[in-house]
Amino acid sequence: MYIRVKRNKTTYFIQCEPTETALSIKQKLHSLIDQPPINQQLFLWPSSDVLEDSKTLADQKVENDSIVALALRKGCTVTRWHMHPYSLKSSKGAPILPRPVFVFFIASFGFYVCYLSFNQITLENKKEGNSREEQRDNICRKPYVPREELSYVHFPKPTSYSRGECSCTPVRFFVIVSMQRSGSGWFETLLNSHPNISSNGEIFNRVDRRKNISSILQTLDTLYNLDWLTSAAKNECTAAFGLKWMLNQGILEKPEDIVGYLNKKGVSVIFLFRRNTLRRLISVLANDYDKDAKQLNGTHKSHVHSIEEAEILAKFKPHLDLSTLITNIRNIEKAIRDCLDHFKSTRHMILYYENIISNSNALSQVQEFLRVPVRRLMSRQVKIHTRPLPDLVKNWEEVSSKLNGTEFAHFLDGSDYVK
Repeated sequence: MYIRVKRNKTTYFIQCEPTETALSIKQKLHSLIDQPPINQQLFLWPSSDVLEDSKTLADQKVENDSIVALALRKGCTVTRWHMHPYSLKSSKGAPILPRPVFVFFIASFGFYVCYLSFNQITLENKKEGNSREEQRDNICRKPYVPREELSYVHFPKPTSYSRGECSCTPVRFFVIVSMQRSGSGWFETLLNSHPNISSNGEIFNRVDRRKNISSILQTLDTLYNLDWLTSAAKNECTAAFGLKWMLNQGILEKPEDIVGYLNKKGVSVIFLFRRNTLRRLISVLANDYDKDAKQLNGTHKSHVHSIEEAEILAKFKPHLDLSTLITNIRNIEKAIRDCLDHFKSTRHMILYYENIISNSNALSQVQEFLRVPVRRLMSRQVKIHTRPLPDLVKNWEEVSSKLNGTEFAHFLDGSDYVK
């Protein structure tokens, strides 16, 4: 199930189970709002009951699609937002007429009927005029969009919820195309720190969603109709909505069909790769090792949020197989070239992990590409393998000797990576 956690004009869609505690919800919010659970207070709307950390959602009558209000603590004070997520006004009944007026009304009934007959045409015209005004109010006041960008501006109508007053807010669709261990997870958390961007992760990591082209397109239709509810769906007024799609998750199996869909749907593509594929290969091997070793207190983590955890994972130095090293690098670079060639007809931008690190304007360019207000983006993720390459590989001397004199020798100096 999912619940809606609201604060001011922002809504966080949180996937959860009835058996989870309120503390578990606070911990999920921690990754979205960068506020620890101790600084959060949750209230069930509209009863305003405080949700207790130790109790389950079911015990506190929190059901699917329940609305929960979020308050944040500043210092020793809890600043609480207005408990009504929507502006509601209670209906007012017609006032009861005093007895003298009631008697007078009966005595004047005949005159009143004549009065109504006399003004019937005027009342009907007024009603018709009001109806036209209401219809005009219901028409979206769409912003001006250049003709060449019209196909990339959408007004989706989700079936699982109503966008309400934001139904006229234009939405642009996007997809991040990348490879594992290329910084896509970090990049996605940066985008999701923007209040108007929702990127919904690797939805095609499940095989059933990509077993054939029909299942792929059906999944994309659900996503781009804004019916894909995850913790990234922050509010109804999202202006850019998308997903992350890895090259090994079916995107290259039917490229012509997928490109046709993206162009017809008006989806913009952000390609994110690493220039130094040797560093990516090292990261892949280290991550594969930790899946079995579980170095962090018996837990495998692909991404970490503390320097201490990053240093623990960085201690492992993989041994690179020299017999397949050059072949592996060439296969990686060929997959990237093939992808860029297949999707060259889409509206796209090419971004490299190293550029995000070294170029302070790279994230601004991404936001301009998505046509959202440019803001400072933040992520709590900590980079793991930031040391010089000789400190990351167990058999570095052999690797260096193998690559020297090849087209991949420039990977050895690591100059394209800036900490």
